[in-house]
Amino acid sequence: MSKGTKYLLVSLPTSISPSNHADEALTALRSTITGDNGTTYPFAIPNFKIGTLDALVQQADDLAKLEGACESVVGKVGDSLRNILDGNEDTLQQHKTINDKPVDQYLRTFQWNKIKYRADKPIADLIDSLQKEIQGIDNDVKAKFAQYNQTKSNLAAAERRRTGNLSTKSLTTIVNPTVLIQNSEYLDTHLIAVPNTVVKEFYKTYESIAPMVVPRSANQVASDDEFTLIAVATFKKHSADFIHKCREKRWTPRDYQYKEGGKEKEAEEATQLAQDEKKLWGEALRLGRTGYSESAMIWIHVLALRVFVETVLRYGLPLDFVCGLVQTNSKLAKKAKANLDTAYSYLGGNAFGRDSKGRIKKDDQATSNDMQATGHVGDQEYSAYVYYEFEIN
Repeated sequence: MSKGTKYLLVSLPTSISPSNHADEALTALRSTITGDNGTTYPFAIPNFKIGTLDALVQQADDLAKLEGACESVVGKVGDSLRNILDGNEDTLQQHKTINDKPVDQYLRTFQWNKIKYRADKPIADLIDSLQKEIQGIDNDVKAKFAQYNQTKSNLAAAERRRTGNLSTKSLTTIVNPTVLIQNSEYLDTHLIAVPNTVVKEFYKTYESIAPMVVPRSANQVASDDEFTLIAVATFKKHSADFIHKCREKRWTPRDYQYKEGGKEKEAEEATQLAQDEKKLWGEALRLGRTGYSESAMIWIHVLALRVFVETVLRYGLPLDFVCGLVQTNSKLAKKAKANLDTAYSYLGGNAFGRDSKGRIKKDDQATSNDMQATGHVGDQEYSAYVYYEFEIN
Protein backbone atom coordinates (compact mmCIF):
# COMPACT_ATOMS: atom_id res chain seq x y z
CA MET A 1 0.00 0.00 0.00
CA SER A 2 1.67 3.18 -1.18
CA LYS A 3 1.05 6.48 0.54
CA GLY A 4 -1.72 8.51 -1.08
CA THR A 5 -3.50 5.50 -2.56
CA LYS A 6 -7.23 6.01 -2.96
CA TYR A 7 -9.79 3.32 -3.69
CA LEU A 8 -13.14 3.64 -5.46
CA LEU A 9 -15.96 1.12 -5.21
CA VAL A 10 -18.30 1.38 -8.17
CA SER A 11 -21.46 -0.67 -8.65
CA LEU A 12 -23.28 -0.55 -11.98
CA PRO A 13 -26.17 -2.53 -13.46
CA THR A 14 -25.05 -5.11 -16.00
CA SER A 15 -27.33 -3.37 -18.48
CA ILE A 16 -24.47 -0.94 -19.22
CA SER A 17 -23.20 -3.65 -21.61
CA PRO A 18 -25.15 -4.81 -24.68
CA SER A 19 -25.03 -8.43 -23.54
CA ASN A 20 -26.21 -7.62 -20.01
CA HIS A 21 -23.38 -9.87 -18.82
CA ALA A 22 -21.26 -9.16 -15.72
CA ASP A 23 -17.91 -9.76 -17.44
CA GLU A 24 -18.72 -7.37 -20.28
CA ALA A 25 -20.08 -4.83 -17.80
CA LEU A 26 -16.77 -4.97 -15.89
CA THR A 27 -14.90 -4.49 -19.18
CA ALA A 28 -17.07 -1.45 -19.90
CA LEU A 29 -16.27 -0.07 -16.45
CA ARG A 30 -12.54 -0.57 -17.05
CA SER A 31 -12.83 1.23 -20.38
CA THR A 32 -14.66 4.12 -18.72
CA ILE A 33 -12.09 4.53 -15.95
CA THR A 34 -9.20 4.02 -18.42
CA GLY A 35 -5.81 2.69 -17.38
CA ASP A 36 -4.43 6.22 -17.13
CA ASN A 37 -6.72 7.02 -14.19
CA GLY A 38 -6.52 3.80 -12.20
CA THR A 39 -6.58 0.02 -12.26
CA THR A 40 -9.95 -1.71 -11.98
CA TYR A 41 -10.40 -5.10 -10.32
CA PRO A 42 -13.55 -7.18 -9.84
CA PHE A 43 -14.94 -6.85 -6.33
CA ALA A 44 -17.04 -9.89 -5.46
CA ILE A 45 -20.14 -9.25 -3.35
CA PRO A 46 -22.48 -12.13 -2.50
CA ASN A 47 -26.25 -11.88 -2.73
CA PHE A 48 -27.63 -11.23 0.74
CA LYS A 49 -31.12 -11.75 2.11
CA ILE A 50 -33.16 -8.73 1.09
CA GLY A 51 -35.89 -7.55 3.42
CA THR A 52 -38.40 -4.75 3.02
CA LEU A 53 -37.67 -1.41 1.40
CA ASP A 54 -38.05 0.36 4.75
CA ALA A 55 -35.59 -2.04 6.32
CA LEU A 56 -33.07 -1.47 3.52
CA VAL A 57 -33.25 2.32 3.91
CA GLN A 58 -32.66 1.98 7.67
CA GLN A 59 -29.82 -0.49 7.08
CA ALA A 60 -28.20 1.90 4.62
CA ASP A 61 -28.22 4.57 7.31
CA ASP A 62 -26.86 2.14 9.92
CA LEU A 63 -24.09 1.03 7.55
CA ALA A 64 -23.07 4.62 6.83
CA LYS A 65 -22.61 5.24 10.57
CA LEU A 66 -20.86 1.92 11.07
CA GLU A 67 -18.46 2.61 8.22
CA GLY A 68 -17.52 5.91 9.86
CA ALA A 69 -16.86 4.05 13.12
CA CYS A 70 -14.72 1.47 11.29
CA GLU A 71 -12.65 4.13 9.56
CA SER A 72 -12.10 5.84 12.91
CA VAL A 73 -10.96 2.63 14.62
CA VAL A 74 -8.59 1.70 11.78
CA GLY A 75 -7.09 5.20 11.96
CA LYS A 76 -6.68 5.07 15.74
CA VAL A 77 -5.07 1.63 15.68
CA GLY A 78 -2.73 2.79 12.91
CA ASP A 79 -1.75 5.85 14.98
CA SER A 80 -1.12 3.65 18.02
CA LEU A 81 1.16 1.41 15.98
CA ARG A 82 2.95 4.47 14.61
CA ASN A 83 3.58 5.76 18.13
CA ILE A 84 4.85 2.46 19.47
CA LEU A 85 7.19 2.15 16.47
CA ASP A 86 8.49 5.71 17.02
CA GLY A 87 7.11 6.93 13.71
CA ASN A 88 9.16 4.51 11.56
CA GLU A 89 6.93 4.39 8.46
CA ASP A 90 8.81 1.54 6.76
CA THR A 91 8.40 -0.73 9.79
CA LEU A 92 4.82 0.46 10.24
CA GLN A 93 3.84 -0.63 6.73
CA GLN A 94 5.18 -4.12 7.45
CA HIS A 95 2.73 -4.43 10.33
CA LYS A 96 -0.28 -2.87 8.57
CA THR A 97 -1.63 -5.93 6.82
CA ILE A 98 -5.03 -7.58 6.46
CA ASN A 99 -5.11 -11.36 6.96
CA ASP A 100 -1.29 -11.31 6.58
CA LYS A 101 -1.60 -9.70 3.14
CA PRO A 102 -0.57 -6.19 2.11
CA VAL A 103 -3.66 -3.98 2.11
CA ASP A 104 -3.76 -3.49 -1.67
CA GLN A 105 -3.39 -7.23 -2.28
CA TYR A 106 -6.23 -8.01 0.14
CA LEU A 107 -8.49 -5.51 -1.59
CA ARG A 108 -7.62 -6.70 -5.10
CA THR A 109 -8.45 -10.28 -4.16
CA PHE A 110 -11.30 -9.56 -1.74
CA GLN A 111 -13.60 -12.45 -0.95
CA TRP A 112 -16.48 -12.19 1.50
CA ASN A 113 -15.70 -14.22 4.62
CA LYS A 114 -18.64 -16.61 4.35
CA ILE A 115 -17.57 -18.66 7.37
CA LYS A 116 -17.42 -15.71 9.76
CA TYR A 117 -20.26 -13.70 8.22
CA ARG A 118 -22.76 -16.08 6.66
CA ALA A 119 -24.38 -14.46 3.66
CA ASP A 120 -27.67 -16.26 4.32
CA LYS A 121 -28.16 -14.37 7.58
CA PRO A 122 -30.35 -11.23 7.63
CA ILE A 123 -28.45 -8.04 6.85
CA ALA A 124 -29.51 -6.59 10.20
CA ASP A 125 -27.82 -9.52 11.98
CA LEU A 126 -24.62 -9.02 9.97
CA ILE A 127 -24.58 -5.31 10.82
CA ASP A 128 -25.04 -6.10 14.51
CA SER A 129 -22.23 -8.66 14.45
CA LEU A 130 -19.82 -6.32 12.64
CA GLN A 131 -20.68 -3.46 14.99
CA LYS A 132 -19.97 -5.55 18.10
CA GLU A 133 -16.68 -6.77 16.66
CA ILE A 134 -15.35 -3.32 15.76
CA GLN A 135 -16.32 -1.99 19.20
CA GLY A 136 -14.58 -4.92 20.89
CA ILE A 137 -11.39 -4.34 18.90
CA ASP A 138 -11.46 -0.64 19.72
CA ASN A 139 -11.84 -1.33 23.45
CA ASP A 140 -9.15 -4.04 23.56
CA VAL A 141 -6.55 -2.04 21.65
CA LYS A 142 -7.22 1.14 23.64
CA ALA A 143 -6.91 -0.74 26.94
CA LYS A 144 -3.63 -2.45 26.01
CA PHE A 145 -2.01 0.70 24.63
CA ALA A 146 -3.14 2.68 27.68
CA GLN A 147 -1.51 0.05 29.90
CA TYR A 148 1.69 0.21 27.86
CA ASN A 149 1.78 4.02 27.82
CA GLN A 150 1.24 4.19 31.59
CA THR A 151 4.10 1.76 32.20
CA LYS A 152 6.28 3.67 29.75
CA SER A 153 5.50 6.92 31.60
CA ASN A 154 6.30 5.28 34.94
CA LEU A 155 9.59 4.02 33.56
CA ALA A 156 10.45 7.46 32.20
CA ALA A 157 9.63 9.01 35.58
CA ALA A 158 11.85 6.44 37.31
CA GLU A 159 14.63 7.23 34.85
CA ARG A 160 14.26 10.96 35.55
CA ARG A 161 14.46 10.26 39.27
CA ARG A 162 17.66 8.35 38.67
CA THR A 163 19.36 10.73 36.22
CA GLY A 164 17.88 14.18 36.87
CA ASN A 165 19.41 17.00 38.85
CA LEU A 166 19.24 17.36 42.62
CA SER A 167 15.95 19.26 42.47
CA THR A 168 14.13 16.26 40.96
CA LYS A 169 16.15 13.04 41.20
CA SER A 170 15.71 10.37 43.82
CA LEU A 171 17.76 11.00 46.96
CA THR A 172 17.78 7.38 48.08
CA THR A 173 21.33 6.75 46.91
CA ILE A 174 22.57 10.25 47.73
CA VAL A 175 21.61 11.08 51.31
CA ASN A 176 23.48 9.42 54.13
CA PRO A 177 20.99 8.80 56.95
CA THR A 178 23.49 10.26 59.43
CA VAL A 179 22.77 13.79 58.17
CA LEU A 180 19.10 13.48 59.18
CA ILE A 181 17.64 14.10 62.60
CA GLN A 182 15.38 11.11 63.14
CA ASN A 183 12.81 10.26 65.82
CA SER A 184 13.05 13.68 67.44
CA GLU A 185 10.04 15.14 69.20
CA TYR A 186 11.04 18.74 68.46
CA LEU A 187 13.40 18.94 65.47
CA ASP A 188 13.14 18.31 61.69
CA THR A 189 15.79 18.07 59.02
CA HIS A 190 14.93 19.70 55.69
CA LEU A 191 16.77 18.97 52.46
CA ILE A 192 16.86 22.02 50.17
CA ALA A 193 18.10 22.00 46.54
CA VAL A 194 19.62 25.43 46.06
CA PRO A 195 20.71 26.72 42.62
CA ASN A 196 24.48 26.96 42.57
CA THR A 197 24.31 30.64 41.63
CA VAL A 198 22.69 31.59 44.96
CA VAL A 199 24.37 29.20 47.43
CA LYS A 200 26.26 32.07 49.10
CA GLU A 201 23.01 34.01 49.55
CA PHE A 202 21.40 30.89 51.04
CA TYR A 203 24.10 30.54 53.70
CA LYS A 204 23.78 34.24 54.56
CA THR A 205 19.99 34.28 54.94
CA TYR A 206 18.61 30.80 55.74
CA GLU A 207 18.75 31.32 59.50
CA SER A 208 16.52 34.42 59.39
CA ILE A 209 13.87 33.57 56.76
CA ALA A 210 11.69 31.82 59.36
CA PRO A 211 11.53 31.48 63.15
CA MET A 212 13.31 28.74 65.04
CA VAL A 213 15.85 27.74 62.41
CA VAL A 214 18.74 26.02 64.18
CA PRO A 215 21.77 28.34 63.77
CA ARG A 216 24.71 27.01 61.78
CA SER A 217 22.82 23.78 61.05
CA ALA A 218 23.23 24.07 57.25
CA ASN A 219 25.24 21.16 55.95
CA GLN A 220 26.08 20.45 52.30
CA VAL A 221 25.02 16.94 51.36
CA ALA A 222 25.74 16.80 47.61
CA SER A 223 26.10 18.99 44.52
CA ASP A 224 25.84 18.72 40.73
CA ASP A 225 26.18 21.13 37.81
CA GLU A 226 22.96 22.96 38.68
CA PHE A 227 22.12 22.52 42.36
CA THR A 228 23.62 22.06 45.80
CA LEU A 229 21.68 19.93 48.26
CA ILE A 230 21.81 21.36 51.79
CA ALA A 231 20.41 19.93 55.02
CA VAL A 232 18.93 22.42 57.51
CA ALA A 233 17.44 21.77 60.97
CA THR A 234 14.37 23.63 62.29
CA PHE A 235 11.94 23.22 65.14
CA LYS A 236 8.95 21.19 63.98
CA LYS A 237 6.30 23.77 64.79
CA HIS A 238 7.94 26.20 62.32
CA SER A 239 8.81 23.65 59.61
CA ALA A 240 5.90 24.61 57.33
CA ASP A 241 6.89 28.30 57.51
CA PHE A 242 10.49 27.50 56.62
CA ILE A 243 9.44 25.34 53.64
CA HIS A 244 7.11 28.10 52.41
CA LYS A 245 9.86 30.75 52.60
CA CYS A 246 12.27 28.48 50.71
CA ARG A 247 9.77 28.08 47.89
CA GLU A 248 9.27 31.87 47.75
CA LYS A 249 13.00 32.24 47.16
CA ARG A 250 12.88 29.47 44.55
CA TRP A 251 14.92 27.09 46.62
CA THR A 252 13.49 23.61 46.15
CA PRO A 253 12.53 21.67 49.32
CA ARG A 254 12.90 17.95 48.78
CA ASP A 255 10.43 15.61 50.47
CA TYR A 256 12.57 12.74 51.67
CA GLN A 257 12.41 10.20 54.50
CA TYR A 258 15.01 7.55 55.05
CA LYS A 259 13.73 3.97 54.79
CA GLU A 260 15.73 0.87 55.56
CA GLY A 261 16.40 -1.05 52.33
CA GLY A 262 15.18 1.89 50.21
CA LYS A 263 18.11 1.66 47.77
CA GLU A 264 17.48 -1.99 47.02
CA LYS A 265 13.71 -1.51 46.68
CA GLU A 266 14.14 1.40 44.28
CA ALA A 267 16.56 -0.59 42.14
CA GLU A 268 14.17 -3.55 42.07
CA GLU A 269 11.26 -1.33 41.06
CA ALA A 270 13.27 0.24 38.23
CA THR A 271 14.31 -3.21 36.96
CA GLN A 272 10.72 -4.47 37.15
CA LEU A 273 9.39 -1.41 35.29
CA ALA A 274 11.94 -1.95 32.50
CA GLN A 275 10.90 -5.60 32.20
CA ASP A 276 7.19 -4.71 32.24
CA GLU A 277 7.68 -2.02 29.60
CA LYS A 278 9.49 -4.42 27.29
CA LYS A 279 6.84 -7.11 27.76
CA LEU A 280 3.93 -4.72 27.23
CA TRP A 281 5.61 -3.24 24.14
CA GLY A 282 5.56 -6.69 22.54
CA GLU A 283 1.97 -7.34 23.62
CA ALA A 284 0.80 -3.94 22.36
CA LEU A 285 2.57 -4.43 19.04
CA ARG A 286 0.99 -7.86 18.52
CA LEU A 287 -2.47 -6.67 19.53
CA GLY A 288 -2.08 -3.52 17.40
CA ARG A 289 -1.11 -5.57 14.37
CA THR A 290 -4.02 -7.96 14.91
CA GLY A 291 -6.39 -5.09 15.68
CA TYR A 292 -5.42 -3.29 12.50
CA SER A 293 -5.93 -6.41 10.40
CA GLU A 294 -9.31 -7.23 11.90
CA SER A 295 -10.68 -3.69 11.98
CA ALA A 296 -9.63 -3.06 8.37
CA MET A 297 -11.21 -6.36 7.33
CA ILE A 298 -14.45 -5.41 9.09
CA TRP A 299 -14.38 -2.01 7.38
CA ILE A 300 -14.15 -3.61 3.93
CA HIS A 301 -16.98 -6.00 4.73
CA VAL A 302 -19.11 -3.05 5.87
CA LEU A 303 -18.30 -1.28 2.60
CA ALA A 304 -19.32 -4.38 0.67
CA LEU A 305 -22.64 -4.41 2.50
CA ARG A 306 -23.10 -0.69 1.82
CA VAL A 307 -22.56 -1.25 -1.88
CA PHE A 308 -25.03 -4.13 -1.93
CA VAL A 309 -27.77 -2.29 -0.04
CA GLU A 310 -27.34 0.88 -2.09
CA THR A 311 -27.32 -1.18 -5.29
CA VAL A 312 -30.70 -2.68 -4.41
CA LEU A 313 -32.08 0.75 -3.54
CA ARG A 314 -30.76 2.31 -6.76
CA TYR A 315 -31.30 -0.36 -9.38
CA GLY A 316 -34.09 -2.48 -7.90
CA LEU A 317 -34.85 -6.12 -8.54
CA PRO A 318 -34.02 -8.49 -10.16
CA LEU A 319 -30.51 -7.72 -8.99
CA ASP A 320 -28.04 -7.82 -11.89
CA PHE A 321 -24.99 -5.69 -11.16
CA VAL A 322 -21.21 -5.63 -11.33
CA CYS A 323 -18.92 -4.11 -8.72
CA GLY A 324 -15.41 -2.91 -9.44
CA LEU A 325 -12.60 -1.75 -7.17
CA VAL A 326 -10.49 1.04 -8.65
CA GLN A 327 -7.01 1.59 -7.23
CA THR A 328 -5.88 5.14 -7.94
CA ASN A 329 -4.79 8.34 -6.17
CA SER A 330 -6.49 11.56 -5.10
CA LYS A 331 -5.69 13.47 -8.29
CA LEU A 332 -6.63 10.71 -10.72
CA ALA A 333 -9.74 9.79 -8.72
CA LYS A 334 -11.32 13.09 -9.77
CA LYS A 335 -10.69 12.30 -13.43
CA ALA A 336 -12.06 8.78 -13.02
CA LYS A 337 -15.18 10.18 -11.36
CA ALA A 338 -15.64 12.68 -14.19
CA ASN A 339 -15.42 9.85 -16.73
CA LEU A 340 -17.99 7.85 -14.78
CA ASP A 341 -20.32 10.84 -14.57
CA THR A 342 -20.08 11.39 -18.31
CA ALA A 343 -20.72 7.73 -19.14
CA TYR A 344 -23.39 6.84 -16.57
CA SER A 345 -25.26 9.99 -15.63
CA TYR A 346 -28.23 8.58 -17.55
CA LEU A 347 -28.68 6.05 -14.73
CA GLY A 348 -30.10 8.89 -12.66
CA GLY A 349 -33.07 8.94 -15.03
CA ASN A 350 -35.03 12.15 -14.87
CA ALA A 351 -33.93 12.93 -11.32
CA PHE A 352 -31.65 15.69 -12.56
CA GLY A 353 -31.30 18.03 -15.45
CA ARG A 354 -27.67 18.18 -16.57
CA ASP A 355 -25.55 20.53 -18.62
CA SER A 356 -23.39 19.51 -21.58
CA LYS A 357 -20.65 18.33 -19.20
CA GLY A 358 -22.98 16.08 -17.22
CA ARG A 359 -23.07 18.35 -14.16
CA ILE A 360 -26.27 18.83 -12.17
CA LYS A 361 -27.95 22.08 -13.10
CA LYS A 362 -28.37 24.64 -10.33
CA ASP A 363 -32.16 24.38 -10.47
CA ASP A 364 -31.92 20.70 -9.62
CA GLN A 365 -29.44 21.06 -6.75
CA ALA A 366 -32.31 21.03 -4.25
CA THR A 367 -33.34 17.64 -5.61
CA SER A 368 -29.82 16.38 -4.99
CA ASN A 369 -29.92 17.68 -1.42
CA ASP A 370 -33.30 16.04 -0.83
CA MET A 371 -32.03 12.69 -2.08
CA GLN A 372 -28.93 12.98 0.07
CA ALA A 373 -31.09 13.71 3.09
CA THR A 374 -33.09 10.49 2.70
CA GLY A 375 -30.29 8.58 4.40
CA HIS A 376 -29.41 5.87 1.89
CA VAL A 377 -27.04 8.07 -0.11
CA GLY A 378 -24.72 8.53 2.87
CA ASP A 379 -22.21 11.29 3.41
CA GLN A 380 -20.89 11.53 -0.15
CA GLU A 381 -22.10 13.70 -2.99
CA TYR A 382 -25.00 12.07 -4.79
CA SER A 383 -24.10 10.15 -7.93
CA ALA A 384 -26.33 8.60 -10.55
CA TYR A 385 -24.67 5.27 -9.76
CA VAL A 386 -23.33 3.57 -6.63
CA TYR A 387 -19.95 5.08 -5.80
CA TYR A 388 -17.77 5.19 -2.68
CA GLU A 389 -14.27 6.57 -2.16
CA PHE A 390 -12.04 5.48 0.71
CA GLU A 391 -8.42 5.44 1.85
CA ILE A 392 -6.80 3.03 4.30
CA ASN A 393 -3.91 4.70 6.11
